Amino acid sequence: MSQGGGNRQDEARVVSLRHEGEDAAASLPSLLAEADRIAATVAQGVHGRRRSGIGETFWQYRHHRPEDGRQAIDWRQSARSDQLFVRQNEWEAANTIWLWRDGSASMRYTSSRNHGAKIDRAAVCQIAVAALLTQGGERVSVLGESAIARTGALGLERASRRLALGPGDAASVEAPNISRFGRVVLASDFLDPIETWTARLSRFAAMEAQGVMLRVIDPAEEDFPYAGRTRFEHPGGGDSLLFGRAEEARSAYRQRWAEHGARLADLARQYGWTLVTHRTDRPATSAVLALYRALAREV
Repeated sequence: MSQGGGNRQDEARVVSLRHEGEDAAASLPSLLAEADRIAATVAQGVHGRRRSGIGETFWQYRHHRPEDGRQAIDWRQSARSDQLFVRQNEWEAANTIWLWRDGSASMRYTSSRNHGAKIDRAAVCQIAVAALLTQGGERVSVLGESAIARTGALGLERASRRLALGPGDAASVEAPNISRFGRVVLASDFLDPIETWTARLSRFAAMEAQGVMLRVIDPAEEDFPYAGRTRFEHPGGGDSLLFGRAEEARSAYRQRWAEHGARLADLARQYGWTLVTHRTDRPATSAVLALYRALAREV
């Protein structure tokens, strides 16, 4: 295929996913009316929030952590105790919300033509959230894809393009380049081992960042509807597994699936994050509303 043809396909995909994401966001106002905290968050927009950040108004003292460094120590307050303290100030500007859509091979899986691949649904949900956030004056940025956080139409345009077409590299969450106290929305199927995600969330915790884990799954991954002779292939290629009677593995599979989900939920609670699980056979609006509710609780 020519370069021009590839570019046209990329442009069409960006437009399609953005329109789908904006459609999901457009249908939310009636749902948002039921969530006062969410409506209040949107109404505040750029008018500021009472949370620790880089403003000049004193907010609170907290205990010093090794990653803060000596320059962050408030020596006057620390002199009154045998512990070291850091002075935290109020965040007086719109926060930046950092978005990331997993681009791994497993995210491209779909079990039916009736619903899209997980990677596209994750992009749609993220774009919808970006649309709502930028409408409220918030700044958005895509992890590993854009260095400057922006709001308004330009912010939405840039975030949409990167969420639709960006690689979504694991490096973006393994060595995240974000500001302290930021909020993060990670969209993935979270099929990597729990130990892998524990290490990743610990790096966000070191920067005092919290957020939401949007777990996007295909219905077949949860239900395991297979029967008879079935071959399962690794999404990255190579390994495969052949079952003569796939239904005999259903009970054990569902148990392992439930255990993995429970461990993800425990991990999210441990780091103060929110886990939202969304199936691709259900409306995107339900996931976007859940994301917004979770972001509102962090204010």
